[in-house]
Amino acid sequence: MVNQREVVDLLLKEGLVTQDKVEKAREETKRTGLSIDKALEKLGFINDKDVVRVRAAALGLPYMDLNDYIIDSNLIKLIPENIARKYKAVPLFKINKSLTVGMVDPQDIVALDQIRRVSQAEMVEPVLVSEKGIQLILDSFYAGASAESFEDVIRAISKEKMKEAEGRGLVEIAEEAPIIKLVNVMISQAAKDRASDIHVEPEEDMVRIRFRVDGLLNEKTTLPKKLQNAVVSRIKVLAKLDIAESRKPQDGRIRLKLDDKEVDIRVSTFPTVHGENVVMRLLNRSSVVLGLRELGLSESDFEAFAKLIRRPNGIILVTGPTGSGKTTTLYTALSTISSITKNIVTIEDPVEYELPVIRQTQINPKADITFANGLRSILRQDPDVIMVGEIRDKETADIAIQAALTGHLVFATLHTNDAPSALTRLIDMGIEPFLISSSVIGIMAQRLVRVICDKCKEKYKPGDEILKDLDFAENIELYRGRGCIKCKNTGLIGRIGIFELLIVTEEIRKMVDAKASADDIKRKAMELGMRSLRRDGLVKVQQGVTLPEEVLRVTEIEH
Repeated sequence: MVNQREVVDLLLKEGLVTQDKVEKAREETKRTGLSIDKALEKLGFINDKDVVRVRAAALGLPYMDLNDYIIDSNLIKLIPENIARKYKAVPLFKINKSLTVGMVDPQDIVALDQIRRVSQAEMVEPVLVSEKGIQLILDSFYAGASAESFEDVIRAISKEKMKEAEGRGLVEIAEEAPIIKLVNVMISQAAKDRASDIHVEPEEDMVRIRFRVDGLLNEKTTLPKKLQNAVVSRIKVLAKLDIAESRKPQDGRIRLKLDDKEVDIRVSTFPTVHGENVVMRLLNRSSVVLGLRELGLSESDFEAFAKLIRRPNGIILVTGPTGSGKTTTLYTALSTISSITKNIVTIEDPVEYELPVIRQTQINPKADITFANGLRSILRQDPDVIMVGEIRDKETADIAIQAALTGHLVFATLHTNDAPSALTRLIDMGIEPFLISSSVIGIMAQRLVRVICDKCKEKYKPGDEILKDLDFAENIELYRGRGCIKCKNTGLIGRIGIFELLIVTEEIRKMVDAKASADDIKRKAMELGMRSLRRDGLVKVQQGVTLPEEVLRVTEIEH
């Protein structure tokens, strides 16, 4: 067994966590029964690589990062899929008759014995690997059954003679075994594909299923039209919606266990001419609460933002369109400054994730809990830090500004294209410029771009059009992904932020008071050292983080 005290001591010694975060993890351990290292990971204080590396050191075992290792597709066959998945183990390399195996639990004697027998190796040498790394290998190399299971289920159901829906209740239809299996597999497949959203879209003669992966929608499959009502009803049953109501939009939530992990799904239904359209948003906590460094900020922006979020009072705005990662940035900032000595309260629409030691409220217009009313009530709760999901109107903006001016640190979001526009947007709402200049201390604009797969990254010379669009030198070499198993032959995997951080200095305050335009404020901010969204994106292109096409897709031309 891993000595948890030794693990914690090593984490503290290496400066990976603070004592304050360890105490929060102990509370989480009492509540959930998780080991303290797993609790630290769940809370977003450390990543899985650090957890496994420190556990390996505590056990005196070697550790291997599977992201840096190329698996032999022939060697993988030595361990059957059922054994590999059961014991979370994969063969890494074989020297003579000794097989080295990556395992999540290398102290499992039963697993080691069974692996030795099925692989016919004389000796099995275990090394510690992360659960995420193992899962990636399992899903990549044993994809035969799992990758086709969605299509297989659809084919099987299509062949079945489904009972006629007429004359039977929707609940009865939704609880048929094939339909339950279909919806379960659809959600499971979306999770494996790292999809953020599942779209169930009725057409005249079929139902289209689309997954949004890394910000882009792609068609996954189609369903026979006859399955439409049953599938929609099943989703509505899971989300505790009124399955008899198909004329009005409805919103609900599903919580279920998927591969021993809690999955939160937001469900929205919307009536269309061909039936109810359903969108399910899969909420993955590990992607929402990161370490501050994992957001993708440049070193200078990281240092400035880290100082900003530790200020005692003022408003910090995060801006960008829907789906640009604002929630991730806000939750990460709150988790970073969270402490037993601080009272942090949020009002959100909706609460996407429950954060420990933070009081979270969801707006509920039926109960008269709006952003404005909720914010007023929060101010009577003795808060140190407040997070407002969105400033939508003058009333909410007024209260947020008063909160900042009376000694509170306020985080909020706005929908603007860049950081300087947030200042002029508040003026357009009817807020006096002097109130804005004396309360807003910083603005972070952001977008998300897809990341080049590190497994198959290669250099290339870009075409003339890209060089012209991005104003790069003619002889520059950039990076792209060839495509491999890890990235499903797309060359891209995951997303990262590009940022524009505006610190409100004395010069910027004077410009706000004078009602300067957003363009003028931007020019001055860049003179003072602000890096624009496009410039930050181009730096990440040169660093081999993302593609030039990604930056062009999400940023505007700068004049």
